[in-house]
Order: sequence, then C-alpha cells, then structure tokens
Amino acid sequence: MKKEILVATHNQHKKEEIQQILGEKFTVTSLTDYDIHDEIVEDGNTFRENACIKAEYCFKTTGKASLGDDSGLVVDALDGRPGIYSARYAGKHDFAKNMAKVLGEMEHEENRKAYFVTVMCLMDENGVHYFEGRIYGQIRRELSGSEGFGYDPIFQPDNYEITFAEMPMEEKNKISHRRKAIDQLLDFMAEEV
Repeated sequence: MKKEILVATHNQHKKEEIQQILGEKFTVTSLTDYDIHDEIVEDGNTFRENACIKAEYCFKTTGKASLGDDSGLVVDALDGRPGIYSARYAGKHDFAKNMAKVLGEMEHEENRKAYFVTVMCLMDENGVHYFEGRIYGQIRRELSGSEGFGYDPIFQPDNYEITFAEMPMEEKNKISHRRKAIDQLLDFMAEEV
C-alpha cells in the first residue's frame, strides 16, 4: 500500500516535483486535494520554524503524515536576503517583481554568490523530523530560461553554464535543494519501514 504524504502547499509545481522525486511508493497530496484554504500564517523567524508551522497545521487538521517545507534564496551580498521572505520579497508570490528587486539590489555587486535552501519538516504519529538541502550557485545579471518557478531564471548552480529555468525539470530535480532534502527524507523513511 502506498504511503500518503500531505504536502502543505497549493502549488501544483511543488506537488508534482515532490511526487516525481518520491516516486511510486508514495501518494503526494496537497491542501487543494483536501479543500483546505485557510491561510497558514508563517510567522517563524527561520526556515525550520516556518516548515514546522505548516506541517503541524496539516497534521492536526487531517491526521495525515504531513510535510511542511520552507525554501528560499539566500544571497551573500544582500546579507542573506531575501531568505525567509523569498516568496513575498517585493510582492506576495509575484516572482517577476521579486526577481527584479533582487537584480536591482545586485546591480553593482561583484559578489554574486547565493544558495537555495529547503528545510522540510515531517510530522506524523511518530513525531517531528527535519531535513535540509542546499544548492550553491550565482545570481545572473539577467533572466534566462522559462522552466521552473520562483527565482529559477536568475539562479545558475555551481558547475553549470545554465540557470535552473533553462534545465529540464528532470535535471533540476536531480540536483536541487529540494531533492537533497527529499533524499534525506527518503533515507529516513527507508529506515522506518
């Protein structure tokens, strides 16, 4: 029997990406599948706190094993911004404005180092577990590519000549911050079984 994991999101991209990485042993559901439309207030001060807030809300609401995650772009030259505010840096979930703001703030910066981070929190009847993945790279000076979502068009991972938005999803999913966190989750699930 497939294990269901409820992912605390309405984002179909994220649901599909997690389903693709987790594979056939799992059924990934989302808040949309449960018709849950309450706003989950992410008022934590860290990626870990926000991931926990989402997982806890979903687990308490449905009783299903729930996965909350918080991801963001951390830019050296911007003292770690946008960080936990990545999704609403220049306007709530308006990534065109968010990218424009980052590029504007980075216009005269030589240090282009940045990383994407994902912290996942799994909450189920056995308690709370955290998994973290990072991928390091550079902020491009202009947008490039149309795949992916979020800041993908301006992020070029180390050892690549293209942005996340220029990569096929399968390739991105092999190296992404989310993949690294999910690999830890998979190892943990394998130990549990």
